[in-house]
Amino acid sequence: MKIDVAFSSAQLDELQLRERNVVVIDVLRSSTTIAVALQNGAREIIPVPSIESAVKISGSLFGEVTLRGGERNGKIIDGFNLGNSPTEYSYSTVGGKSIIYCTTNGSVAMHKSRYARNLAIGAFVNVSAVVEFMNEVKGDFLIICAGRVNATANFSLEDAVCAGMMIRRLQEETSIELELTDSARASLLLYGRLGRSILKMLKMSEHGQYLTEIGFGDDLKVCAAVDTVPALPVLSGTVIKLKKEEQRPVEREQPADDKPSV
Repeated sequence: MKIDVAFSSAQLDELQLRERNVVVIDVLRSSTTIAVALQNGAREIIPVPSIESAVKISGSLFGEVTLRGGERNGKIIDGFNLGNSPTEYSYSTVGGKSIIYCTTNGSVAMHKSRYARNLAIGAFVNVSAVVEFMNEVKGDFLIICAGRVNATANFSLEDAVCAGMMIRRLQEETSIELELTDSARASLLLYGRLGRSILKMLKMSEHGQYLTEIGFGDDLKVCAAVDTVPALPVLSGTVIKLKKEEQRPVEREQPADDKPSV
């Protein structure tokens, strides 16, 4: 079982990812937010690469059951219903809804992976579910760190450390021999060095510092909480849904405080 890690999706295209087994990681915050949204009853996530695509797609869908969510430079996009904070995606807001999702980095990587054989969305909040899925597939995997497409350096520390955690868990839990590429080994080393305090690592990362500066510091605590959202978002057709056995009816009792299950 060969594990490779791409530290950014910038140099990848859909042809390279066709029929491959892929995990997309965007810890801050797309992967975390998608897991929370689906856990809280969202019907599906439709990742798009641009604002223009989001507007075009939403024009052909039913407005009362479709929301537009996402960000540019960490902030909500004008005309969208939701930003990219996981705390916005409560049951009362997203239950039963389709979400057209557009973010600077995460949705771009997911859109490029839409013809993958298997695609899972991973973060610290659902790392065990992702590793279990990889074990079930028992094939080679490419872990794509969404990175920072519009930054001078595309590398994101938090995504690489999360990839390293997944690889370490695989080493501990699978009976299959793993073949690691150099980038996979580098991720594993980063996790070994920085994985003792995920929240501390997020706070020291460039994007973590930026989110704190623009008022989303509390999101780091949500994104750092390992295995708090036992949901596995996977590719289903061309949209992202919960893995079938995890899907649940949305007609459930609304929580009294109506907060995301994170």
